[in-house]
Amino acid sequence: MILSALLTSVGINVALCLIFFILYSVLRNRPSNANLYAPRLVAEGKYQGDDDFSVGGLFSSFKWVKRAWQPSEDELMSNSGLDAVVFMRIFIFGLRVFRFAVVVGIFILLPFNYMGNQLNIDFTDLPNKSLETFSISNVDDGSNRLWIHFSAVYIFTAVVCYLLYFEYDYIASKRMAYFYSSKPRPGQFTVLVRSIPVSPGQKFSESVESFFSKYYPSTYLSHSMVRRTSKLKGLINETDKVYKRLVKVKTKKHPQKKYKRAGFLGLFGPRVDLQDHYEKKLEDMEGDLRTERSSVAGKEVPAAFVSFKSRFTAAVVSHLPQGIKPTEWIAEQAPDPQDVYWPFFSASFFKRWMCNIFVIFACIFITGLFLIPVLLAQGLTHLDQLELWLPFLSGLFKVKIISQVITGYLPSLILETFLSVIPPTMIVLSSIQGYIALSQIEKSACIKVLWFTIWNIFFANVLSGSALYRINVFLEPKRIPEVLAVAVPGQASFFIAYVVTSGWTKTFSAKLFRLKRFIWSYLKGKLCWKFDEEVDVPSNQYHSEIPRILFFGLLGITYFFLAPLILPFVLVYYCFGYIIYRNQLLNVYAPMFETGGKFWPVVHDATIFSLILMHVIAIGIFGLKKVPLASSLTVPLPILTLIFNSYCRRRFLPSFKGYPAECLINKDRHDHNDPSISSFYDELASAYRDPAMKPVRYSDTSESSSSPLLRGADR
Repeated sequence: MILSALLTSVGINVALCLIFFILYSVLRNRPSNANLYAPRLVAEGKYQGDDDFSVGGLFSSFKWVKRAWQPSEDELMSNSGLDAVVFMRIFIFGLRVFRFAVVVGIFILLPFNYMGNQLNIDFTDLPNKSLETFSISNVDDGSNRLWIHFSAVYIFTAVVCYLLYFEYDYIASKRMAYFYSSKPRPGQFTVLVRSIPVSPGQKFSESVESFFSKYYPSTYLSHSMVRRTSKLKGLINETDKVYKRLVKVKTKKHPQKKYKRAGFLGLFGPRVDLQDHYEKKLEDMEGDLRTERSSVAGKEVPAAFVSFKSRFTAAVVSHLPQGIKPTEWIAEQAPDPQDVYWPFFSASFFKRWMCNIFVIFACIFITGLFLIPVLLAQGLTHLDQLELWLPFLSGLFKVKIISQVITGYLPSLILETFLSVIPPTMIVLSSIQGYIALSQIEKSACIKVLWFTIWNIFFANVLSGSALYRINVFLEPKRIPEVLAVAVPGQASFFIAYVVTSGWTKTFSAKLFRLKRFIWSYLKGKLCWKFDEEVDVPSNQYHSEIPRILFFGLLGITYFFLAPLILPFVLVYYCFGYIIYRNQLLNVYAPMFETGGKFWPVVHDATIFSLILMHVIAIGIFGLKKVPLASSLTVPLPILTLIFNSYCRRRFLPSFKGYPAECLINKDRHDHNDPSISSFYDELASAYRDPAMKPVRYSDTSESSSSPLLRGADR
């Protein structure tokens, strides 16, 4: 890619970002857009809109940037939880890393790259120069200037490792402080027990009662059995749909529109009053719901939530085998009730194992299938290859602006479009692996999306663009640094365009302006009848956002010494992201769960991988550039980085897997002096009832439907 093509891509994306920024700043204060741009504030009753479109009002619209910047970290934590703070620490870490990288890369490495003569390029026509002119590829083989790159790699690695250690230590201390300051939460006192053995003449509930009363007599509190409620949930969903239709009919202003034929698609059968029709149907469905709830009351599965009077006991139960047979009485720490993922509690050990095998093969298949859009995107970056495939378009490709858009903007746009389906796919795959919490599913999907992105967006693009024909080199590990050293620098221009398109523009359009949601709400307002609905308050999608942020970090670290021109674009992305995501966390997103910062180890491991990748490429590039001594002296660097990673894992990771006994016991002792703990125990006894078993009242005629159906069923 030539420099003018990159500038075309940057220009298009900067214009789009500016448009979305202005539109958001103007539209966000209109009360009609409150549910779109401040749903959390609306739901909490804190929204204050302003419909002023004067010049002064236009400038005041930009004050949201200042309001997003001002809240302290403690205020953000009290507002959105520790997970939101950890999420923003990723941006802070990235800003610190790439602020240093830009200084070294742009002001030291880039001039030496540009002054090289390896590519023998005429510098008089700068806009038409290849971006490789600014990369290490332009430094002469055997040049002493390469020792500057060697020194930069060592210094940069030391800086990144120092910042990683500081962040790990900081977040670990925040995690402990957050635990001590938090109120008692049901998940701290409860474990999920699966594979409960069948005792002759006893129900599962009676077995749980006798087992834990016998072995934990002083701290056992209560238990809630898990039941098969899939059919009941289906009935509830259908009843909800009928109820919403009834509400919609009641809100219609024109009486003639309340009549419709009762047959197929409203085209056949007798003409009926829709309000009476839906009211009768709703009453029948409520009767079916009560019948199904009564039958479900006896459909226990070998799983139960068991609650104790102390956190320490719950931790001991979740970490120690409870029965002689390791496949019975399997216990794990329970999530909080709002974090529970109900469908897979009844899955047996064998079924969960088979599902995990299926997910592995499904991920491999999806990864292979994604090579198709990767090859398509790479084909667009090489017009000479594209002309061979499509010779009838050769005349079109000669138009300068068209060729620049095709090579500079279109490849990353196509790749990002296909990549958008991956996060929801990984959520589905993670949800069938037997996890018991939504947070566990999201963390598992986060790891899947991260490694999928690294392989398909980085390695597949690098290899397909330069070295796919040498894929057999991976059978010879010694040649991997050499191949990566040849392939990676050549794709710098593509990844710069990808950062601008996927990073800048998508952050403004999808996250700030919420373009898809904006279009949907507009169409819904124009084409559909409006009626009162609950405000849709979304949660931050960590499984898709964290991998994206970390991938841009990988690009910046990998290309730090290879092609420093990418560094300012990555730094600008982290600046945009810091402000935009703070705004969204305060105004749009509401926390769906709280893990206590457990996503940070994923960030740490991904950064270590990025450093190792940079080191492997450095070993290869110094060898190709005929500086074998620099290549040999780089070999200890990945080893030292792995030693550092091993130390961090031993030093900090245990505190992210569970709280130490000292903290649990101190917190339990503190609760004994809290007069409200007895009321908390009372609430804990019913906290883990399946939401499908909770009575719901739709119509006025079914007064008895609000009575509890399982009174005394669980203890």
